[in-house]
Amino acid sequence: MSNLKRFDKTLTLILLIILIGAVVTTVYIIVFPQQNGKYTEFYILGPDGKAGNYPDNLSVGESGKVIIGIVNHEAADANYQLVVKFNNLTLKNETVSLKDKEKKEIPFTFVTSTSGKNQEMEFLLYKLPNDIDVYRSLRLNVDVS
Repeated sequence: MSNLKRFDKTLTLILLIILIGAVVTTVYIIVFPQQNGKYTEFYILGPDGKAGNYPDNLSVGESGKVIIGIVNHEAADANYQLVVKFNNLTLKNETVSLKDKEKKEIPFTFVTSTSGKNQEMEFLLYKLPNDIDVYRSLRLNVDVS
């Protein structure tokens, strides 16, 4: 029987160590949460402020409206260069400065002038001071009749 008692004590000690380790790990995770990395949200919304109903089927001369969203999660203030191109023609070129966790939604209206299928509108975001490498990009294909 002494072997059984020794086994019970050893098993109890092992379980107690595991339990203490789990509690210490849980407390550590709560007190020092892991940083998820630095990033910037970049998105476009339709004219009603929702992810949908994009102006992707227009007539020549008709205007389209979108909302361009930028949210800074870089853990510091950041400056961005926003460039919008349609068929390689620059329609917008604007510097946007955001504090950490600040969000900016920019209404953007454009007018189509050339008919064609799958014309590409590019939304390019550069994180300054680097104005060479695109940091984030979005595309919207527009059919113009």
